[in-house]
Amino acid sequence: MLEVVGLTTRFAMPAGGEVVAADDVGFAIAEGESLGVVGESGSGKTQVFLAVMGLLAKNGRATGSVRFRGEEILGLPPARLNRIRGVTLAMIFQDPMTSLNPYLRISRQLTEVLVAHRGMDGVAARRRAIAMLELVGIPEAARRIDMYPHEFSGGMRQRVMIAMALLCEPALLIADEPTTALDVTVQAQILELLARLKRELGMAIALITHDLGVVAGLCERVMVMYAGRIVESGPAERIFTSPQHPYTKGLLASMPRLDAPVGGKLSAIRGQPPNLQALPPGCAFADRCDHAFARCAVERPALRPIAPDRAKACHLEAAP
Repeated sequence: MLEVVGLTTRFAMPAGGEVVAADDVGFAIAEGESLGVVGESGSGKTQVFLAVMGLLAKNGRATGSVRFRGEEILGLPPARLNRIRGVTLAMIFQDPMTSLNPYLRISRQLTEVLVAHRGMDGVAARRRAIAMLELVGIPEAARRIDMYPHEFSGGMRQRVMIAMALLCEPALLIADEPTTALDVTVQAQILELLARLKRELGMAIALITHDLGVVAGLCERVMVMYAGRIVESGPAERIFTSPQHPYTKGLLASMPRLDAPVGGKLSAIRGQPPNLQALPPGCAFADRCDHAFARCAVERPALRPIAPDRAKACHLEAAP
């Protein structure tokens, strides 16, 4: 369904120079598949999919190839791109309070999607919007549709954003940190909702998150990003049971576990992510890696296959 090859995003800096937020990223998503994209803040996860959607900031530019159902969409004029995004390709943004217009009632923000993309009249669009709000679990949807965003809780606003993205029944839904700032109970509800909608509507999902635990019950495949590059990818079950890149191992080790000894300390990845304006010549993770050796400091590892449907960018196997 979606094939990304050699995608690189660059941002011009006010003081001069460029920052490469995503570097030579390539992946594919099949019909009905769910892909988890994980990594720390600043790893390039969101910028990859903003480039896919044609929504980079004004100082950003993207190169490479993005094909959606066989059609090249990277660099399409906005008028042509608008026939795809919001219709067969939709995105849930990270913060529903800033994504929803605080001055407009929810009814206006939902129905204009159907009027613009489906040509519905106001009555039919309102009926469809109420049905979608009910589908995502908004109680008393017929009454609450005329409320303003601030009248909803954080979890309910996130559900409204999901409803808006699903109104045109997209083939691929991109969910950017859909559970950020929500309490654990609401997180579980949102993830269960996405899983149910995936089953019922047969849509594919790209789930962007910094938390590997969030993708465990939803995604079939995982792509781990660090400093703008893919460092490991593969089936979710194999990533969780047998991580191959030191960064992936560090992310998993830093997650709290119910079976951990009482009073035990959480593991942490030492150091900080590198400055994207001054990346080292070798592996970007070398300064934080307990397994780094001389080659890591001078040669950037290429993403290479290590097993069927698995890949990693690491020199570790070549260590003496």
